[in-house]
Amino acid sequence: PIQVIVLPISDKFKNYANQIKDILMSNSIRVEVDERNETLQAKIRDATIQKIPYILIVGEKEKASQKIAVRISEGKDLGQMTLKEFTDKIHKDIDNKI
Repeated sequence: PIQVIVLPISDKFKNYANQIKDILMSNSIRVEVDERNETLQAKIRDATIQKIPYILIVGEKEKASQKIAVRISEGKDLGQMTLKEFTDKIHKDIDNKI
């Protein structure tokens, strides 16, 4: 099952979203990018319905600061963090669940 879904806010950020996907995959995290032509709200709703634990949103602010906006499937916003901070967090969460 997917652990993380990356949601670019528009087509302009698909490349950045795929760069994030590649980095996360290299860290043994199961991840996909939602590249559909849907609104961001629709993508978030679909990810929540699918119970994907982590939703990463990327847009202009995130690309400029080289960060990601992180939400969890329960709807809680964890704010912005670097990819390193996120990979550390998700690995810690995975270790704690086992």
